[in-house]
Amino acid sequence: MTKARKALIEIITEAEAPLSAGDIHVLMEQRYDLATVYRGLNYFEKQGTVESFTFSCSREGTERYYYRRAHPHTHFFHCASCHRFISLGTCRLQDLEHQLEADHDVAIQEHTLYFTGLCSSCRD
Repeated sequence: MTKARKALIEIITEAEAPLSAGDIHVLMEQRYDLATVYRGLNYFEKQGTVESFTFSCSREGTERYYYRRAHPHTHFFHCASCHRFISLGTCRLQDLEHQLEADHDVAIQEHTLYFTGLCSSCRD
């Protein structure tokens, strides 16, 4: 494993919330160029170590966010004011998935769910 990939996966593993490539680049103290960060993220995503989703908010625009693939699967809350992501813990949708599969004769392989609103700090 290259030094850049090792540094990248350490940052993602220690992160409590999803990070953009730009966030990761800054946390790597810009020791590696942004293209190297994207190549590393692509590598880990293909390996199944990292998951990503595209998210759009009024403050940051549309960006792709990356996080360590977790078992069990997790969901996130995004604060529309401070742009913070908060983990909501393990997924509680297994029963709903099974019901949807039965109702619609499909096999769900994965899903993405996030909530947007105001965190307690911004709400006050």
